[in-house]
Amino acid sequence: MSERSDKAYWAANMRLIKISLVIWALVSFGFGILLRPLLSGISVGGTDLGFWFAQQGSILTFLVLIFFYAWRMNKLDREHGVDEL
Repeated sequence: MSERSDKAYWAANMRLIKISLVIWALVSFGFGILLRPLLSGISVGGTDLGFWFAQQGSILTFLVLIFFYAWRMNKLDREHGVDEL
């Protein structure tokens, strides 16, 4: 890989990481803690939505983000020619 391609690869990688972290922080901290009072009127599974995000939603979101990151990084690796053969 050329230096230009290296920089593009790492820029795309860092952008993906930043987006994933923002989504996770929004779901776990934002919905589970900061917005919990606003979500308390919505019932999910016998409990309010804010509590559900704090207990289950952030974990499920994190798992989805792990699989999304792996899928997207494999695609990014192929695009930049650094995939595993």
